Amino acid sequence: MLTRLAPVPVEKPWGRTDLPAAFGAFGGRRIGEIWFTLPAGADAPIMVKFLFTSERLSIQVHPDDAAARAAGFASGKEECWLVLDAHPDAELGVGLKAETTAEALRAAALDGSIVDRIDWRPAATDDFVYNRAGTIHAIGAGLIVVEVQQNVDCTYRLYDYGRPRELHLDAGIAVAEMRPRPDPRDGRVAASRSRLLVDGPHFRLLHLAGPDVAADLPRDAEAYIFVPLSDGCSIEGEAVTLGECIATDRADTIALDSGARALLCWPA
Repeated sequence: MLTRLAPVPVEKPWGRTDLPAAFGAFGGRRIGEIWFTLPAGADAPIMVKFLFTSERLSIQVHPDDAAARAAGFASGKEECWLVLDAHPDAELGVGLKAETTAEALRAAALDGSIVDRIDWRPAATDDFVYNRAGTIHAIGAGLIVVEVQQNVDCTYRLYDYGRPRELHLDAGIAVAEMRPRPDPRDGRVAASRSRLLVDGPHFRLLHLAGPDVAADLPRDAEAYIFVPLSDGCSIEGEAVTLGECIATDRADTIALDSGARALLCWPA
């Protein structure tokens, strides 16, 4: 059984008015995110979002499960990004360039110099980044990104470029990693090759490419989210494309044409 998930556009100060036509028309509104209503609602373990940026997002951090539950949340938040489109000067901020202290990080967040402490990486189409809980991170301008995350609204902003939004310095600094934090899953994703990008601990994420995906499709989970990234994708014989997101209890009916690609995610 498949369910086409309802897209929910979210306006953001850093959003864009020039979204690709596949995502719909929004009358000049600055859409920063499109996320999808899951059948299980807040109880769903995974959330999929598309992000569209015209400015840098806030510099932020997420807690792990233990810290989040102590603060009253259902879980912590780990997430990953696959870049679908990037302007030539686009960047992703992932962790710190050098080890620091909580006191120095607080001072840097207050005076804005935290921007220069972030490890800003040039971003290009098909770059992949996994953000473990505790990794200070940010998304730059000029990007379209698909994000897979633990399904919880738990973000601590450390710096927001003067925007009039709440910061969470005490909570954020308490859970932040104070040293560089590269992740072995980071790298480039070959658009023409199927590959498991994430194998836990909170979810699994599989990149699918081309017509020979049958052997890669999992069969042992109870719920999957299928995210087409191009034309030429189908499930249970129904065509689906970029801008859609499908919940299903079976992944073995997914089919891709030559040159097509998609993501499939499910709980670990």
